[in-house]
Amino acid sequence: MTKTSFQLRSPYLIFVGDESRPTYAKTGKGVADWRPELCIGQLRLCNTAADLGLPDMPVATASEQGVGSLIVGTALVGGSIPDSWLDTLCEAAKSGIDIVAGLHTRLDSIQVLRDAAEEGHSQLIDIRVPPKDIPVASGVKRTGKRLLTVGTDCALGKKYTALQLERDMRELGMDADFRASGQTGIMIAGTGIPIDCVVADFISGAAELLSPGNDPNHWDLIEGQGGIFHPGYAAVSHGLLIGSQADAFVVCHAAGRTQIEGWEDYPVPSIGEVIDRTIAIGSLTNREIRCVGISVNTLSLNADERNDYLAQLASSYGLPCVDPMITGTKAIIQQLT
Repeated sequence: MTKTSFQLRSPYLIFVGDESRPTYAKTGKGVADWRPELCIGQLRLCNTAADLGLPDMPVATASEQGVGSLIVGTALVGGSIPDSWLDTLCEAAKSGIDIVAGLHTRLDSIQVLRDAAEEGHSQLIDIRVPPKDIPVASGVKRTGKRLLTVGTDCALGKKYTALQLERDMRELGMDADFRASGQTGIMIAGTGIPIDCVVADFISGAAELLSPGNDPNHWDLIEGQGGIFHPGYAAVSHGLLIGSQADAFVVCHAAGRTQIEGWEDYPVPSIGEVIDRTIAIGSLTNREIRCVGISVNTLSLNADERNDYLAQLASSYGLPCVDPMITGTKAIIQQLT
């Protein structure tokens, strides 16, 4: 049994479409932020679309410059492909550019895309396809150590926190690996399991496959999904937590966010509520589970506000509190050694 692995042709053109909301363009931003050396440009269908900081590039120019893969960098709730995208995606496929997506709608389920790919001898690559024959979780304790990132909501930094932890731990000489559980993480790492596409009975089993037994001092840094207080995605968060058997977890939060993104009738839970519920659920498979830090996306704050906010949280919860993209994560890592 292996994780899903992909070898994508570079360089990449990131397709933003007409999506203006940054949280719904997180796939494109994630790839651009963590694999900038592979990204040559972005393709936006209108001027109001999210800007990833890459050069704007039409399909014709991308083809001339040898783009290997067009990565669909946005996702609607439910993971569909709007009809308004198809002309552009077909143009790229006919030009010989592979189309890569991590949506619930399979690229190869769309006849016009299949025809375009056949004409251009390009590939349609669906990232969001879990491996076959995933078992039901055994619950048997595995060797090695595991840290899971959990969140007060979706799209606020669970993946970035895990990736920065990997980077910082390796810099400190620690044995650590990022374990991708979503389409963006898989595109960045080249391997992983798209947990939210796994049939419910097998989610925890997939989490066991994602972070198998390892050397005693090895850390798997598992990318969290959803949120255990989320009205739409709590189920996948619950299954991932149980199967991960996390020794440690980091709570991720977005400063200033008060409502669940896209579910405005639901308030964001407090960090303390997330800590308590994560321990209550996670202790089913690891009685030693503990919170080792708080990771905050502070994009909404200026430098002075950020420092005060992080200091207040650290004082309130007695835990190191960082913005991983500004301060790094070494204060959290000290809790692991």
